Amino acid sequence: MYITRGLVDVLLELAADAEPSPVTTGVSVASARDLEGPDAKAIPPKTPVFTDFFLPDPGNPVNAVFGVTLSTPATETQGRFVSHPTGGLGLTRRDDLAQIVFVAVPPWTTGEDAFAAFDRTGDRLPLEIIDANPPAQSLE
Repeated sequence: MYITRGLVDVLLELAADAEPSPVTTGVSVASARDLEGPDAKAIPPKTPVFTDFFLPDPGNPVNAVFGVTLSTPATETQGRFVSHPTGGLGLTRRDDLAQIVFVAVPPWTTGEDAFAAFDRTGDRLPLEIIDANPPAQSLE
């Protein structure tokens, strides 16, 4: 499992800013061949790498009650990020599940005890944080 350092940094910042409330948001992948940076060429070109996220919508009551984000089509995200400001590093019954779930706990760092990836059954997945960036995108 691969994720860019930039995405991890942004997710941890979101979690820190929201504390003591939890954060949940969708995360998406790009192919390694589309990435730029020192680690991008070391990964097979078709390998999916988590690179982007969707801004959480704290004002959406449907999302708050049912864990469903109506503004982000499910086909656009291949994973979720959840923060546990007061809980352990693992999945809980309250988490929004996806095929891959990234979980963070305080202190908001990339350490093994504070940031990890899990499959939907709660098994921890091997995770490599890489120095790579998605290609620049334009809003035109």
